[in-house]
Amino acid sequence: MVSKRTTARKTSAKRKTTGSEASTEELLHYYREMLLIRRFEEKAGQMYGMGLIGGFCHLYIGQEAVVVGMAAAAGELDSVVTSYRDHGHMLACGMEPKGVMAELTGREGGYSRGKGGSMHMFSHAKRFYGGHGIVGAQVPIGTGIAFAHKYRGEDAVAMAYLGDGALNQGQVYESFNMAALWKLPVIYVIENNKYGMGTSIERSSAKSTELYNRGQAYGIPGQQVDGMDVLDVREAGRKACAHARGGKGPYILEMMTYRYRGHSMSDPAKYRSKEEVQKTRQERDPIERLRGMLLERDDVDEAQLKELDRDVKAVVSEAADFAQTSPEPDPSELYTDVYVSA
Repeated sequence: MVSKRTTARKTSAKRKTTGSEASTEELLHYYREMLLIRRFEEKAGQMYGMGLIGGFCHLYIGQEAVVVGMAAAAGELDSVVTSYRDHGHMLACGMEPKGVMAELTGREGGYSRGKGGSMHMFSHAKRFYGGHGIVGAQVPIGTGIAFAHKYRGEDAVAMAYLGDGALNQGQVYESFNMAALWKLPVIYVIENNKYGMGTSIERSSAKSTELYNRGQAYGIPGQQVDGMDVLDVREAGRKACAHARGGKGPYILEMMTYRYRGHSMSDPAKYRSKEEVQKTRQERDPIERLRGMLLERDDVDEAQLKELDRDVKAVVSEAADFAQTSPEPDPSELYTDVYVSA
């Protein structure tokens, strides 16, 4: 009889990354962070189906290695801005699951006091600046944040996340030009999950689907990364951060990743086959890949990983309970945060 651990060893042996360049403590931390995002998103999907979350809800299931790997490469002062598929980014930045889930349910205990919902929550303390519902709008904002970092003389980089669909928006290239012209410390992280809403990358990109080359006209270097391998992401993130932090200007990272769910909760995802999704789950899942690396080590076993999963589920369950018991915003909140004193 073949043990589960032996099976895990055989599976992980086929993978490129061995994990030898990371400590067990680091790998366990990355594993927990990715597991937290997945369990959180699974719970959010359930609560949406129960009518506890309204509006739009875009889940991050399958793409967890991207934000966790980039967070591992980031410095304390670095900033993050992203699009509407943003719950994973918030959790990777260290935002509390309770506050994120409460915002999803439109409650007072949420990060935007129940007024932003899934797409629009912020945390100045964690240097997370949204969550933006307009496709591509976060890219010039991220470029502006990078300008602020440089203007203030801060040792900080702005990470602006966008999808493969958003890359065809005009303001993206205006941002590329400005960032290159002024050598701004910004990293454009393209999360290429193969489908912009329901349109495949092959049908929406003329000539080439290698998106990391889109900055060549502006002299912006780029790199394509296995976005399903957290250590590959971390390595590429460190290289990009060193480039931007060193005064050399912007950098583009194209993360080759995949979302298992539809574009949003209302998307049946009929534009791709079940076999395609299942094949990616079986062969490239970022959590299972890291799990295999961990089980190759003598100081980690199945029981330890199961205990970690139970702990994560307890955190998510507590967040869901908090979100449902937190009161709804007072009507007076309609008039707050409209203007800022300057």
